Amino acid sequence: MREFLKPHRVFLILLAAAIVTWCAWSLQWDWLAKPKYQAMIVQGLWQTIWVLVVTMVVGMMLAIPIGFAQAAGPAWLAWPARVFCSIIRGTPLLLQIWMLYYGIGSLFPSIPWIRESALWPILRQAWPYAVVALSLSVAGYEGEVMRSAFKGVPHGQLEAAKSMGMPAFTMFRRIWLPQAIQRVLPTIGGETVLQLKSTPLISTITIMDIYDVAGRVRRDTLIVYEPLLLLAVAYMLITACIVLLFRWFESRVPNRTA
Repeated sequence: MREFLKPHRVFLILLAAAIVTWCAWSLQWDWLAKPKYQAMIVQGLWQTIWVLVVTMVVGMMLAIPIGFAQAAGPAWLAWPARVFCSIIRGTPLLLQIWMLYYGIGSLFPSIPWIRESALWPILRQAWPYAVVALSLSVAGYEGEVMRSAFKGVPHGQLEAAKSMGMPAFTMFRRIWLPQAIQRVLPTIGGETVLQLKSTPLISTITIMDIYDVAGRVRRDTLIVYEPLLLLAVAYMLITACIVLLFRWFESRVPNRTA
């Protein structure tokens, strides 16, 4: 408690409380009472959170084999993985989203067998392209991180497992992957926060996330600062939840020393 109540922290808490009190009493918040905007905020928050969760899970599922292929795979797997990571990391995410949605997505309506398939009701929407683009972005960046983590696993442990006759997949599952994940867990937490900050880009392809909601409120009501402040608070709260969640994960993961 004494560590927490240091003078500079007390000052920052009081300053934050004063700013919040001033914003609550001095700014215009009556639009929040309208059911229309309440529903939009809930929908926007839900859209942001589920896109974040899905793209992080899918992206990490792709990043693990991409990183492993670069660290230990044969050349015919390592080179495509390196090229993929270079392309993803070397081009803007907004460009990738637009290439998928306005590029590839615009070709699908002209292909008869796609328009007549059961996937057409999904492919005609914007969210699949956003999910694919954001997932590939995570895979490209975290694939490089996983490559470094796999290479950082002590070689002696792998040689000992081979000498004991441990199968390759068992060695990957029990030695390589757990230690690599333990090494990159703080990095994954930071990447999740960065991914949250990338989700506003999906509003450029007609998806209504929480960022797009703030823009619609400003256009409808001509109120500028209040929607932006609400947007900032929403992102800060989600970020705080992400940080606390990954700290909990880190405390649960055993610290494996070489």
